[in-house]
Amino acid sequence: MVATETTEELAAKARRIRRHIITMVTEAQSGHPGGSLSSVEILTALFFRVMQHDPSNAADPDRDRFVLSKGHCTPVYYGALTEAGYFPVEEIVTFRQLNSRLQGHSKVGTVPGVEMSAGSLGQGLSYSIGQALAARLDGRDYRTFCLLGDGECQEGSNWEAFMSAGFYELDNLCAIIDRNGVQNDWFVDETMPLGALDAKLEAFGWHAVTVDGHDIDALLAAFDEAQRTKGCPTVIIARTVKGKGVSFMENDPAWHGKGPSPEQAEQALAEIGE
Repeated sequence: MVATETTEELAAKARRIRRHIITMVTEAQSGHPGGSLSSVEILTALFFRVMQHDPSNAADPDRDRFVLSKGHCTPVYYGALTEAGYFPVEEIVTFRQLNSRLQGHSKVGTVPGVEMSAGSLGQGLSYSIGQALAARLDGRDYRTFCLLGDGECQEGSNWEAFMSAGFYELDNLCAIIDRNGVQNDWFVDETMPLGALDAKLEAFGWHAVTVDGHDIDALLAAFDEAQRTKGCPTVIIARTVKGKGVSFMENDPAWHGKGPSPEQAEQALAEIGE
């Protein structure tokens, strides 16, 4: 099934997912709010307008696949999955607790809708290439979407994967790079600059599209362009703000991986809105 929410309804979904992120990392007093908040609109567009998927049949062999390569950003993943109906919303307060299904890094076999066990960066795109090749070999028309962080793109394993996907002309594969400019504890351009990602990836045989990663309509247009593009994979370079929606978290490396105090959480939820 593909949902048909309006842009206004998608914006409301995005606000709810942001609230879930803040709730999760505050309850756990750990987790990764910055990179989760930056990718909210990306997952909102995918799960509620772009992908073919059915929460009542999460193992449907014809479902579209979403792979979270930056696997520490599970708060946004779980936020999207619970909004889509894969598990009860009341469960989000168990995030990172002992015996909870909602662990800090995604794990197959726990929450329905999770496609890959993640943690070590630089692996999700290679896994996604396997999914795309399997679809071709099995004669199925599902698509695979892989979300990477920009800091993660410094890893050589990703460039081997970019090269392979271009070589195999995997037009059923769409990578999305969350280009928020911050990695772990500092800024990407001051750690290892990525330069002109679009030109580099086009040289590797990809169709590259650069968009405002917080503009849902622009994202939808980019995903539509990816579906229409044949003979090569597509990469969407989504320009985003780490910590988007919470003033004291925005573009601050300190909020890569920690939970806010109750007072900070109250401010964050007020800024996000209902």
